[in-house]
Amino acid sequence: MQYCLTSNTSDCRNCYKCIRHCPIKAISFRDDKAEIIAEDCILCGKCYNVCPQHLKEIRNDTEKVRRLVKYSEKVIVSLAPSFISRYPDSDLTCMRNTLQKLGFTDVEETAIGATIVKKAYDDMLEEDRDVIISSCCHSINMLIKRHHPACLPYLADVLSPMLAHGKDIKLRYGEDTKVVFIGPCIAKKDESDKNRKLVDAVLTFRELDEWLKAENISLETTENKEQTEKSKARLFPTNGGILKTMECRNRDFDYLVCDGVKNAIQTLKDIEEGKIHHCFIEMSACQGSCVNGPLMAEREQSIMTGTIPVNRFAGSEDFDCFTAERKDINCIYTEDTGDDAAGAAPTPEEISEMLKKMGKENPSARLNCGCCGYDSCEAKAAAILKGSARIEMCLPYLMEMAASLSNQIVEHSPSGLMVLDSDLNIRLVNRPMCRIVNADGPEALTGTSVTALLDPFDYLDALQGDRVYMKKEYLQEYGKFVENSVVYDEKFNILVCVMQDVTEREQAAQEKQELIEKTLRITDTVIEHNMKTVHEIASLLGETAAETKAALLSLKDTVGSREE
Repeated sequence: MQYCLTSNTSDCRNCYKCIRHCPIKAISFRDDKAEIIAEDCILCGKCYNVCPQHLKEIRNDTEKVRRLVKYSEKVIVSLAPSFISRYPDSDLTCMRNTLQKLGFTDVEETAIGATIVKKAYDDMLEEDRDVIISSCCHSINMLIKRHHPACLPYLADVLSPMLAHGKDIKLRYGEDTKVVFIGPCIAKKDESDKNRKLVDAVLTFRELDEWLKAENISLETTENKEQTEKSKARLFPTNGGILKTMECRNRDFDYLVCDGVKNAIQTLKDIEEGKIHHCFIEMSACQGSCVNGPLMAEREQSIMTGTIPVNRFAGSEDFDCFTAERKDINCIYTEDTGDDAAGAAPTPEEISEMLKKMGKENPSARLNCGCCGYDSCEAKAAAILKGSARIEMCLPYLMEMAASLSNQIVEHSPSGLMVLDSDLNIRLVNRPMCRIVNADGPEALTGTSVTALLDPFDYLDALQGDRVYMKKEYLQEYGKFVENSVVYDEKFNILVCVMQDVTEREQAAQEKQELIEKTLRITDTVIEHNMKTVHEIASLLGETAAETKAALLSLKDTVGSREE
Protein backbone atom coordinates (compact mmCIF):
# COMPACT_ATOMS: atom_id res chain seq x y z
CA MET A 1 0.00 0.00 0.00
CA GLN A 2 1.19 3.50 -0.82
CA TYR A 3 2.45 5.45 2.19
CA CYS A 4 0.06 8.13 3.42
CA LEU A 5 2.42 10.98 2.55
CA THR A 6 4.84 11.04 -0.35
CA SER A 7 7.05 13.58 -2.09
CA ASN A 8 6.80 14.33 -5.80
CA THR A 9 10.45 14.99 -6.60
CA SER A 10 10.06 16.06 -10.23
CA ASP A 11 9.96 19.80 -9.52
CA CYS A 12 11.99 19.94 -6.29
CA ARG A 13 14.08 23.14 -6.21
CA ASN A 14 16.30 22.24 -3.25
CA CYS A 15 15.03 25.02 -1.02
CA TYR A 16 15.37 22.71 2.04
CA LYS A 17 12.25 24.27 3.53
CA CYS A 18 10.68 20.89 4.23
CA ILE A 19 13.65 19.63 6.21
CA ARG A 20 13.99 22.90 8.10
CA HIS A 21 10.42 22.50 9.34
CA CYS A 22 10.49 18.72 9.83
CA PRO A 23 10.93 18.30 13.60
CA ILE A 24 12.54 14.87 13.27
CA LYS A 25 14.38 15.39 9.96
CA ALA A 26 12.59 12.57 8.16
CA ILE A 27 13.58 14.05 4.79
CA SER A 28 16.32 12.66 2.59
CA PHE A 29 18.03 14.54 -0.25
CA ARG A 30 19.14 12.19 -2.97
CA ASP A 31 19.97 13.30 -6.49
CA ASP A 32 19.06 16.87 -5.47
CA LYS A 33 15.48 15.81 -4.65
CA ALA A 34 13.68 15.76 -1.32
CA GLU A 35 12.18 12.40 -0.36
CA ILE A 36 10.25 11.45 2.78
CA ILE A 37 11.88 8.74 4.90
CA ALA A 38 8.77 6.68 5.61
CA GLU A 39 10.30 4.64 8.43
CA ASP A 40 11.14 7.83 10.36
CA CYS A 41 8.15 10.00 9.43
CA ILE A 42 5.44 10.63 12.04
CA LEU A 43 2.99 12.22 9.55
CA CYS A 44 2.77 15.54 11.38
CA GLY A 45 2.20 17.25 8.00
CA LYS A 46 4.69 20.09 8.50
CA CYS A 47 6.42 19.42 5.19
CA TYR A 48 3.06 19.24 3.42
CA ASN A 49 2.08 22.72 4.56
CA VAL A 50 5.41 24.51 4.00
CA CYS A 51 6.52 23.14 0.60
CA PRO A 52 6.44 26.17 -1.76
CA GLN A 53 6.15 23.87 -4.80
CA HIS A 54 3.29 21.86 -3.22
CA LEU A 55 5.17 18.64 -3.93
CA LYS A 56 4.12 16.70 -0.81
CA GLU A 57 1.14 14.52 -1.69
CA ILE A 58 -1.38 12.95 0.68
CA ARG A 59 -2.74 9.58 -0.40
CA ASN A 60 -6.27 10.11 -1.69
CA ASP A 61 -8.70 7.47 -0.38
CA THR A 62 -11.87 8.95 -1.85
CA GLU A 63 -12.29 6.21 -4.44
CA LYS A 64 -11.88 3.56 -1.77
CA VAL A 65 -14.63 5.17 0.32
CA ARG A 66 -16.85 5.46 -2.76
CA ARG A 67 -16.63 1.69 -3.15
CA LEU A 68 -17.42 1.15 0.54
CA VAL A 69 -20.52 3.31 0.19
CA LYS A 70 -21.58 1.57 -3.00
CA TYR A 71 -21.08 -2.05 -1.94
CA SER A 72 -21.62 -2.03 1.85
CA GLU A 73 -24.92 -2.21 3.66
CA LYS A 74 -23.95 0.22 6.41
CA VAL A 75 -21.23 2.87 6.29
CA ILE A 76 -21.08 5.11 9.38
CA VAL A 77 -19.02 8.29 9.49
CA SER A 78 -17.01 9.04 12.59
CA LEU A 79 -16.74 12.82 12.32
CA ALA A 80 -13.83 14.50 14.12
CA PRO A 81 -15.04 17.11 16.66
CA SER A 82 -12.82 19.67 14.92
CA PHE A 83 -15.36 19.72 12.06
CA ILE A 84 -17.08 22.71 13.67
CA SER A 85 -13.82 24.63 13.37
CA ARG A 86 -13.46 23.69 9.71
CA TYR A 87 -17.14 24.32 8.94
CA PRO A 88 -18.22 26.94 11.51
CA ASP A 89 -21.57 27.62 9.79
CA SER A 90 -22.62 24.00 10.09
CA ASP A 91 -23.60 21.57 12.87
CA LEU A 92 -23.98 17.80 13.23
CA THR A 93 -27.42 17.74 11.58
CA CYS A 94 -26.13 19.73 8.59
CA MET A 95 -23.14 17.41 8.26
CA ARG A 96 -25.36 14.33 8.52
CA ASN A 97 -27.75 15.57 5.84
CA THR A 98 -24.88 16.50 3.54
CA LEU A 99 -22.95 13.25 3.98
CA GLN A 100 -26.04 11.13 3.50
CA LYS A 101 -26.34 12.67 0.05
CA LEU A 102 -22.98 11.01 -0.67
CA GLY A 103 -24.45 7.66 0.37
CA PHE A 104 -23.36 7.30 3.99
CA THR A 105 -25.81 5.57 6.30
CA ASP A 106 -25.31 7.85 9.28
CA VAL A 107 -22.89 10.29 10.92
CA GLU A 108 -21.69 10.23 14.52
CA GLU A 109 -19.19 12.35 16.38
CA THR A 110 -15.78 10.92 17.21
CA ALA A 111 -16.28 12.77 20.49
CA ILE A 112 -18.29 9.72 21.59
CA GLY A 113 -15.07 7.69 21.40
CA ALA A 114 -13.28 10.56 23.16
CA THR A 115 -15.69 10.18 26.08
CA ILE A 116 -14.83 6.47 26.40
CA VAL A 117 -11.11 7.30 26.31
CA LYS A 118 -11.26 10.12 28.84
CA LYS A 119 -13.07 7.84 31.30
CA ALA A 120 -10.23 5.35 30.88
CA TYR A 121 -7.73 8.12 31.59
CA ASP A 122 -9.50 9.00 34.82
CA ASP A 123 -9.40 5.33 35.85
CA MET A 124 -5.65 5.17 35.17
CA LEU A 125 -5.07 8.05 37.58
CA GLU A 126 -6.40 5.83 40.35
CA GLU A 127 -3.80 3.17 39.55
CA ASP A 128 -0.18 3.01 40.67
CA ARG A 129 1.35 4.97 37.80
CA ASP A 130 4.08 7.57 37.54
CA VAL A 131 3.74 9.37 34.19
CA ILE A 132 0.81 9.00 31.80
CA ILE A 133 0.94 10.36 28.23
CA SER A 134 -2.34 10.65 26.34
CA SER A 135 -2.60 8.31 23.35
CA CYS A 136 -5.13 10.34 21.31
CA CYS A 137 -2.62 11.76 18.77
CA HIS A 138 -1.31 9.12 16.36
CA SER A 139 1.65 11.32 15.37
CA ILE A 140 2.72 11.43 19.03
CA ASN A 141 2.23 7.68 19.30
CA MET A 142 4.46 7.21 16.23
CA LEU A 143 7.03 9.62 17.66
CA ILE A 144 7.28 7.57 20.85
CA LYS A 145 7.21 4.17 19.11
CA ARG A 146 9.82 5.12 16.50
CA HIS A 147 12.09 7.63 18.21
CA HIS A 148 11.55 7.43 21.98
CA PRO A 149 10.66 3.80 22.72
CA ALA A 150 11.91 4.21 26.30
CA CYS A 151 8.73 6.23 26.92
CA LEU A 152 6.37 3.47 25.73
CA PRO A 153 5.55 2.35 29.31
CA TYR A 154 4.15 5.83 29.93
CA LEU A 155 1.90 5.92 26.85
CA ALA A 156 -1.70 5.41 27.96
CA ASP A 157 -2.60 1.82 27.11
CA VAL A 158 -5.94 2.56 25.46
CA LEU A 159 -7.05 3.16 21.90
CA SER A 160 -7.33 6.62 20.44
CA PRO A 161 -10.82 8.25 20.29
CA MET A 162 -11.07 7.38 16.56
CA LEU A 163 -10.39 3.69 17.14
CA ALA A 164 -12.48 3.58 20.32
CA HIS A 165 -15.41 5.08 18.45
CA GLY A 166 -14.88 2.68 15.53
CA LYS A 167 -15.01 -0.26 17.93
CA ASP A 168 -18.08 1.14 19.67
CA ILE A 169 -19.90 1.58 16.32
CA LYS A 170 -19.15 -2.01 15.35
CA LEU A 171 -20.35 -3.23 18.77
CA ARG A 172 -23.65 -1.39 18.31
CA TYR A 173 -24.24 -1.88 14.56
CA GLY A 174 -22.46 -5.17 13.92
CA GLU A 175 -18.98 -6.20 12.77
CA ASP A 176 -19.96 -5.91 9.11
CA THR A 177 -20.58 -2.18 9.50
CA LYS A 178 -17.99 -0.03 7.77
CA VAL A 179 -16.52 2.97 9.61
CA VAL A 180 -15.04 5.99 7.83
CA PHE A 181 -13.29 8.65 9.87
CA ILE A 182 -13.29 12.23 8.52
CA GLY A 183 -10.97 14.79 10.07
CA PRO A 184 -8.01 17.17 9.73
CA CYS A 185 -5.21 14.65 10.27
CA ILE A 186 -2.88 12.82 7.86
CA ALA A 187 -1.63 10.40 10.54
CA LYS A 188 -5.10 8.94 11.01
CA LYS A 189 -4.75 7.29 7.59
CA ASP A 190 -1.79 5.32 8.89
CA GLU A 191 -3.63 4.51 12.12
CA SER A 192 -6.54 3.15 10.09
CA ASP A 193 -4.17 1.13 7.87
CA LYS A 194 -2.88 -0.62 10.98
CA ASN A 195 -6.33 -1.13 12.56
CA ARG A 196 -8.60 -2.13 9.67
CA LYS A 197 -10.93 -4.12 11.91
CA LEU A 198 -11.90 -0.92 13.74
CA VAL A 199 -11.79 1.84 11.11
CA ASP A 200 -12.05 0.93 7.45
CA ALA A 201 -10.91 4.19 5.85
CA VAL A 202 -9.98 7.81 6.57
CA LEU A 203 -10.81 10.93 4.60
CA THR A 204 -9.36 14.34 5.27
CA PHE A 205 -11.51 17.45 5.24
CA ARG A 206 -9.86 18.39 1.96
CA GLU A 207 -10.88 15.09 0.36
CA LEU A 208 -14.43 15.63 1.59
CA ASP A 209 -14.52 19.13 0.08
CA GLU A 210 -13.26 17.84 -3.26
CA TRP A 211 -15.77 14.96 -3.28
CA LEU A 212 -18.69 17.29 -2.53
CA LYS A 213 -17.53 19.62 -5.28
CA ALA A 214 -17.26 16.74 -7.76
CA GLU A 215 -20.82 15.65 -6.91
CA ASN A 216 -22.05 19.27 -7.05
CA ILE A 217 -23.32 19.01 -3.47
CA SER A 218 -23.25 22.07 -1.24
CA LEU A 219 -22.60 21.72 2.47
CA GLU A 220 -25.70 22.53 4.48
CA THR A 221 -25.38 25.45 6.89
CA THR A 222 -27.49 26.87 9.70
CA GLU A 223 -27.64 30.01 11.82
CA ASN A 224 -29.12 28.13 14.80
CA LYS A 225 -26.73 25.33 15.65
CA GLU A 226 -28.13 22.30 17.37
CA GLN A 227 -26.84 22.25 20.96
CA THR A 228 -26.77 19.43 23.48
CA GLU A 229 -25.43 19.46 27.01
CA LYS A 230 -24.19 15.88 26.69
CA SER A 231 -21.29 16.73 24.40
CA LYS A 232 -18.42 17.73 26.69
CA ALA A 233 -15.87 15.64 24.77
CA ARG A 234 -16.25 17.96 21.79
CA LEU A 235 -13.48 19.91 23.54
CA PHE A 236 -10.90 17.21 22.70
CA PRO A 237 -9.48 18.95 19.57
CA THR A 238 -8.57 22.12 21.51
CA ASN A 239 -5.40 22.77 23.47
CA GLY A 240 -6.01 21.35 26.95
CA GLY A 241 -9.38 20.00 25.80
CA ILE A 242 -8.72 16.48 27.06
CA LEU A 243 -7.98 17.72 30.56
CA LYS A 244 -11.08 19.91 30.49
CA THR A 245 -13.25 16.82 30.02
CA MET A 246 -11.50 14.75 32.71
CA GLU A 247 -12.30 14.72 36.43
CA CYS A 248 -8.59 14.77 37.39
CA ARG A 249 -9.39 13.49 40.89
CA ASN A 250 -5.86 12.46 41.86
CA ARG A 251 -4.31 15.50 43.51
CA ASP A 252 -0.89 13.84 43.60
CA PHE A 253 -0.62 14.35 39.85
CA ASP A 254 0.26 17.43 37.86
CA TYR A 255 -1.90 17.86 34.77
CA LEU A 256 0.08 19.31 31.87
CA VAL A 257 -0.48 20.25 28.24
CA CYS A 258 2.28 19.76 25.67
CA ASP A 259 1.56 20.75 22.07
CA GLY A 260 3.88 20.81 19.08
CA VAL A 261 6.37 18.09 18.13
CA LYS A 262 9.44 20.01 19.27
CA ASN A 263 7.95 20.55 22.71
CA ALA A 264 6.94 16.89 22.77
CA ILE A 265 10.45 15.74 21.91
CA GLN A 266 11.95 17.81 24.72
CA THR A 267 9.33 16.54 27.16
CA LEU A 268 10.01 12.93 26.17
CA LYS A 269 13.74 13.50 26.69
CA ASP A 270 12.99 14.89 30.15
CA ILE A 271 10.91 11.80 30.94
CA GLU A 272 13.72 9.53 29.73
CA GLU A 273 16.16 11.38 31.96
CA GLY A 274 13.88 11.02 34.99
CA LYS A 275 13.11 14.73 35.32
CA ILE A 276 9.30 14.34 35.24
CA HIS A 277 7.21 12.35 37.71
CA HIS A 278 3.55 12.03 38.74
CA CYS A 279 2.21 13.85 35.72
CA PHE A 280 -0.62 13.32 33.28
CA ILE A 281 0.49 14.90 30.01
CA GLU A 282 -1.97 15.78 27.26
CA MET A 283 0.35 15.62 24.28
CA SER A 284 -0.44 16.56 20.68
CA ALA A 285 1.76 17.00 17.62
CA CYS A 286 0.03 20.16 16.42
CA GLN A 287 0.41 23.45 18.20
CA GLY A 288 -3.06 24.29 19.47
CA SER A 289 -4.05 20.60 19.06
CA CYS A 290 -6.36 19.33 16.31
CA VAL A 291 -8.02 22.67 15.54
CA ASN A 292 -4.63 23.48 14.00
CA GLY A 293 -4.19 20.12 12.27
CA PRO A 294 -2.27 19.91 8.97
CA LEU A 295 -5.48 19.93 6.95
CA MET A 296 -6.83 22.84 9.00
CA ALA A 297 -3.90 25.06 8.03
CA GLU A 298 -5.35 25.34 4.53
CA ARG A 299 -8.08 27.51 6.03
CA GLU A 300 -5.45 30.04 7.10
CA GLN A 301 -7.13 30.64 10.43
CA SER A 302 -5.45 31.25 13.77
CA ILE A 303 -5.54 28.75 16.60
CA MET A 304 -7.78 31.11 18.52
CA THR A 305 -10.37 31.50 15.77
CA GLY A 306 -10.34 27.73 15.35
CA THR A 307 -10.84 27.12 19.07
CA ILE A 308 -13.76 29.48 19.70
CA PRO A 309 -16.38 27.56 17.62
CA VAL A 310 -15.42 24.31 19.36
CA ASN A 311 -15.71 25.84 22.83
CA ARG A 312 -19.14 27.24 22.00
CA PHE A 313 -20.34 23.97 20.47
CA ALA A 314 -19.33 21.78 23.44
CA GLY A 315 -21.70 20.97 26.28
CA SER A 316 -21.00 20.51 29.97
CA GLU A 317 -21.84 16.80 30.37
CA ASP A 318 -20.55 13.53 28.93
CA PHE A 319 -22.01 11.63 26.01
CA ASP A 320 -23.92 8.57 27.16
CA CYS A 321 -24.74 6.88 23.84
CA PHE A 322 -21.98 4.26 23.75
CA THR A 323 -21.48 0.61 24.52
CA ALA A 324 -17.69 0.13 24.70
CA GLU A 325 -15.95 0.04 28.06
CA ARG A 326 -12.36 0.35 29.28
CA LYS A 327 -11.72 -3.36 28.74
CA ASP A 328 -12.81 -3.03 25.10
CA ILE A 329 -10.31 -0.32 24.25
CA ASN A 330 -7.17 -1.62 25.96
CA CYS A 331 -4.13 -1.37 23.72
CA ILE A 332 -0.46 -2.18 24.24
CA TYR A 333 1.84 0.04 22.18
CA THR A 334 5.11 -1.50 21.03
CA GLU A 335 8.26 -0.17 19.42
CA ASP A 336 8.03 0.53 15.70
CA THR A 337 11.28 0.87 13.77
CA GLY A 338 9.56 0.96 10.40
CA ASP A 339 9.92 -1.47 7.51
CA ASP A 340 13.57 -0.56 6.94
CA ALA A 341 15.27 -0.17 10.28
CA ALA A 342 18.00 2.43 10.22
CA GLY A 343 21.59 1.28 10.50
CA ALA A 344 23.85 1.92 13.44
CA ALA A 345 24.29 5.52 14.46
CA PRO A 346 27.53 7.12 13.24
CA THR A 347 30.37 7.04 15.76
CA PRO A 348 31.89 10.25 17.17
CA GLU A 349 35.02 9.53 15.14
CA GLU A 350 33.00 9.28 11.92
CA ILE A 351 31.14 12.50 12.72
CA SER A 352 34.44 14.24 13.47
CA GLU A 353 35.89 13.11 10.14
CA MET A 354 32.77 14.29 8.30
CA LEU A 355 32.93 17.67 10.04
CA LYS A 356 36.47 17.99 8.72
CA LYS A 357 35.24 17.30 5.16
CA MET A 358 32.52 19.90 5.71
CA GLY A 359 35.11 22.52 6.66
CA LYS A 360 33.81 22.44 10.25
CA GLU A 361 36.80 20.87 11.96
CA ASN A 362 37.21 23.96 14.12
CA PRO A 363 34.25 24.40 16.53
CA SER A 364 34.28 28.14 15.78
CA ALA A 365 33.29 27.32 12.18
CA ARG A 366 30.15 25.49 13.33
CA LEU A 367 27.58 28.23 13.04
CA ASN A 368 24.61 25.88 13.63
CA CYS A 369 22.70 28.39 11.49
CA GLY A 370 20.04 25.86 10.50
CA CYS A 371 20.05 26.83 6.81
CA CYS A 372 20.44 23.16 5.88
CA GLY A 373 17.48 22.25 8.10
CA TYR A 374 19.46 20.55 10.86
CA ASP A 375 19.79 21.98 14.35
CA SER A 376 23.56 21.57 14.49
CA CYS A 377 26.53 20.85 12.26
CA GLU A 378 27.02 17.56 14.10
CA ALA A 379 23.45 16.52 13.29
CA LYS A 380 24.03 17.45 9.66
CA ALA A 381 27.25 15.39 9.61
CA ALA A 382 25.39 12.39 11.02
CA ALA A 383 22.69 12.78 8.35
CA ILE A 384 25.33 12.86 5.61
CA LEU A 385 26.84 9.66 6.97
CA LYS A 386 23.40 8.02 6.94
CA GLY A 387 22.93 9.06 3.32
CA SER A 388 20.03 11.45 3.90
CA ALA A 389 21.91 14.73 3.39
CA ARG A 390 24.70 16.22 1.29
CA ILE A 391 27.64 18.44 2.19
CA GLU A 392 26.45 21.01 -0.35
CA MET A 393 23.31 21.67 1.71
CA CYS A 394 25.40 23.91 3.99
CA LEU A 395 24.99 27.54 2.88
CA PRO A 396 28.06 28.89 4.77
CA TYR A 397 30.10 26.04 3.29
CA LEU A 398 28.97 26.94 -0.23
CA MET A 399 29.62 30.63 0.37
CA GLU A 400 33.08 29.95 1.77
CA MET A 401 33.85 27.59 -1.10
CA ALA A 402 32.65 30.14 -3.65
CA ALA A 403 34.63 32.91 -1.97
CA SER A 404 37.72 30.72 -1.79
CA LEU A 405 37.36 29.69 -5.41
CA SER A 406 36.87 33.29 -6.48
CA ASN A 407 39.90 34.38 -4.46
CA GLN A 408 42.01 31.62 -5.98
CA ILE A 409 40.96 32.61 -9.49
CA VAL A 410 41.50 36.29 -8.83
CA GLU A 411 44.83 35.86 -7.04
CA HIS A 412 46.38 33.32 -9.39
CA SER A 413 45.11 34.64 -12.67
CA PRO A 414 48.01 35.69 -14.94
CA SER A 415 45.91 38.60 -16.13
CA GLY A 416 45.14 41.75 -14.23
CA LEU A 417 41.61 41.72 -12.79
CA MET A 418 39.74 44.69 -11.47
CA VAL A 419 36.13 45.30 -10.41
CA LEU A 420 34.75 48.85 -10.39
CA ASP A 421 31.49 50.18 -8.99
CA SER A 422 29.26 52.61 -10.86
CA ASP A 423 31.36 55.52 -9.54
CA LEU A 424 34.48 53.95 -11.03
CA ASN A 425 35.89 53.17 -7.60
CA ILE A 426 38.02 50.05 -7.36
CA ARG A 427 36.32 47.37 -5.27
CA LEU A 428 38.49 44.40 -6.13
CA VAL A 429 41.92 44.14 -7.70
CA ASN A 430 44.56 41.43 -7.95
CA ARG A 431 48.34 41.61 -7.85
CA PRO A 432 48.95 41.23 -11.62
CA MET A 433 46.86 44.38 -12.07
CA CYS A 434 48.90 46.13 -9.41
CA ARG A 435 52.08 45.25 -11.28
CA ILE A 436 50.69 46.71 -14.50
CA VAL A 437 50.04 50.10 -12.86
CA ASN A 438 53.15 49.95 -10.65
CA ALA A 439 51.14 49.80 -7.38
CA ASP A 440 52.47 48.24 -4.17
CA GLY A 441 49.51 45.90 -3.69
CA PRO A 442 45.69 45.52 -3.72
CA GLU A 443 45.33 47.35 -0.41
CA ALA A 444 46.89 50.44 -2.00
CA LEU A 445 44.29 50.53 -4.79
CA THR A 446 41.09 49.23 -3.19
CA GLY A 447 38.65 52.09 -2.68
CA THR A 448 40.49 54.53 -4.96
CA SER A 449 39.14 55.87 -8.23
CA VAL A 450 40.33 54.30 -11.44
CA THR A 451 40.62 57.80 -12.91
CA ALA A 452 43.79 58.28 -10.88
CA LEU A 453 45.36 55.37 -12.72
CA LEU A 454 43.89 55.06 -16.19
CA ASP A 455 41.99 56.93 -18.86
CA PRO A 456 38.34 56.65 -17.70
CA PHE A 457 36.62 57.03 -21.08
CA ASP A 458 36.47 53.32 -21.90
CA TYR A 459 34.98 52.60 -18.50
CA LEU A 460 32.40 55.36 -18.85
CA ASP A 461 31.39 53.95 -22.23
CA ALA A 462 31.05 50.49 -20.71
CA LEU A 463 28.74 51.84 -18.00
CA GLN A 464 26.34 52.88 -20.75
CA GLY A 465 26.13 49.29 -21.95
CA ASP A 466 28.94 49.23 -24.48
CA ARG A 467 31.53 46.50 -24.26
CA VAL A 468 35.19 46.71 -25.20
CA TYR A 469 36.88 43.46 -26.10
CA MET A 470 40.64 43.02 -26.58
CA LYS A 471 41.38 46.65 -27.07
CA LYS A 472 45.12 46.96 -27.45
CA GLU A 473 46.65 50.17 -26.15
CA TYR A 474 49.89 51.62 -24.91
CA LEU A 475 49.92 52.98 -21.36
CA GLN A 476 52.52 55.63 -21.78
CA GLU A 477 52.68 56.56 -18.09
CA TYR A 478 53.60 52.97 -17.25
CA GLY A 479 55.53 52.16 -20.42
CA LYS A 480 53.43 49.07 -21.09
CA PHE A 481 51.36 47.60 -23.86
CA VAL A 482 48.09 46.00 -22.68
CA GLU A 483 45.03 44.26 -24.08
CA ASN A 484 42.05 45.51 -22.08
CA SER A 485 38.52 44.06 -21.86
CA VAL A 486 35.75 45.87 -20.00
CA VAL A 487 32.31 44.34 -19.34
CA TYR A 488 29.37 45.97 -17.57
CA ASP A 489 27.34 43.68 -15.30
CA GLU A 490 23.90 45.28 -15.25
CA LYS A 491 22.54 43.02 -12.52
CA PHE A 492 25.11 44.11 -9.94
CA ASN A 493 25.93 47.47 -11.52
CA ILE A 494 29.66 46.81 -11.67
CA LEU A 495 32.41 46.84 -14.26
CA VAL A 496 34.63 43.81 -14.66
CA CYS A 497 37.98 44.61 -16.22
CA VAL A 498 40.50 42.10 -17.51
CA MET A 499 43.85 43.55 -18.52
CA GLN A 500 46.70 41.53 -19.94
CA ASP A 501 50.23 42.90 -20.02
CA VAL A 502 51.50 42.21 -23.54
CA THR A 503 54.60 44.45 -23.34
CA GLU A 504 57.06 41.61 -23.77
CA ARG A 505 55.05 40.25 -26.66
CA GLU A 506 54.91 43.66 -28.32
CA GLN A 507 58.62 44.25 -27.71
CA ALA A 508 59.41 40.85 -29.15
CA ALA A 509 57.23 41.66 -32.15
CA GLN A 510 59.02 45.00 -32.60
CA GLU A 511 62.43 43.35 -32.31
CA LYS A 512 61.36 40.77 -34.83
CA GLN A 513 60.15 43.47 -37.18
CA GLU A 514 63.41 45.38 -36.80
CA LEU A 515 65.38 42.19 -37.48
CA ILE A 516 63.32 41.56 -40.59
CA GLU A 517 63.87 45.12 -41.76
CA LYS A 518 67.62 44.89 -41.03
CA THR A 519 67.82 41.58 -42.87
CA LEU A 520 66.01 43.09 -45.83
CA ARG A 521 68.42 46.04 -45.86
CA ILE A 522 71.46 43.75 -45.76
CA THR A 523 69.93 41.60 -48.47
CA ASP A 524 69.33 44.65 -50.64
CA THR A 525 72.94 45.77 -50.09
CA VAL A 526 74.35 42.35 -51.01
CA ILE A 527 72.15 42.15 -54.06
CA GLU A 528 73.13 45.63 -55.13
CA HIS A 529 76.84 44.86 -54.64
CA ASN A 530 76.55 41.61 -56.52
CA MET A 531 74.73 43.28 -59.36
CA LYS A 532 77.43 45.90 -59.52
CA THR A 533 80.10 43.22 -59.63
CA VAL A 534 78.20 41.40 -62.33
CA HIS A 535 77.95 44.58 -64.32
CA GLU A 536 81.70 45.21 -63.93
CA ILE A 537 82.51 41.64 -64.94
CA ALA A 538 80.15 41.95 -67.86
CA SER A 539 81.81 45.20 -68.88
CA LEU A 540 85.27 43.63 -68.70
CA LEU A 541 84.07 40.59 -70.56
CA GLY A 542 82.56 42.85 -73.17
CA GLU A 543 85.80 44.78 -73.69
CA THR A 544 87.83 41.56 -73.81
CA ALA A 545 85.42 40.03 -76.31
CA ALA A 546 85.65 43.11 -78.50
CA GLU A 547 89.44 43.11 -78.36
CA THR A 548 89.46 39.39 -79.09
CA LYS A 549 87.10 39.89 -81.97
CA ALA A 550 89.25 42.67 -83.40
CA ALA A 551 92.41 40.60 -83.01
CA LEU A 552 90.83 37.62 -84.67
CA LEU A 553 89.57 39.73 -87.56
CA SER A 554 93.00 41.25 -87.96
CA LEU A 555 94.57 37.79 -87.92
CA LYS A 556 92.06 36.63 -90.48
CA ASP A 557 92.88 39.50 -92.76
CA THR A 558 96.61 38.87 -92.49
CA VAL A 559 96.28 35.18 -93.29
CA GLY A 560 94.05 35.93 -96.23
CA SER A 561 96.44 38.41 -97.84
CA ARG A 562 99.29 35.95 -97.70
CA GLU A 563 97.36 33.30 -99.55
CA GLU A 564 96.80 35.67 -102.37
